[in-house]
Amino acid sequence: MSEGLHGRVPFEWENGGVIGKFAAWLLIAAGVFNVIIWPRFFKAIVDDDRAWGGAEKWQDPQGFFWVHLVLIVTAMTLGIIVLVIGIRALRGQ
Repeated sequence: MSEGLHGRVPFEWENGGVIGKFAAWLLIAAGVFNVIIWPRFFKAIVDDDRAWGGAEKWQDPQGFFWVHLVLIVTAMTLGIIVLVIGIRALRGQ
């Protein structure tokens, strides 16, 4: 593997630390939960009249839309990262 930031190898723990099976499954469950829930929340935001200033959807997005979009993108990104860490931890055992 190529070295990551500060000379560390990505996804390896210093001092031989290991994520246990229970923790790995918990991370996987949390990641899957985020990947399933947040797109549904996005649909709810799109359907909310407070998200739009125009007469129709997708016209003149308001602050309500942008704030929630940032929240959703951040949560989805973190959820995918947690899912990948959980899968890699489980496969490494």
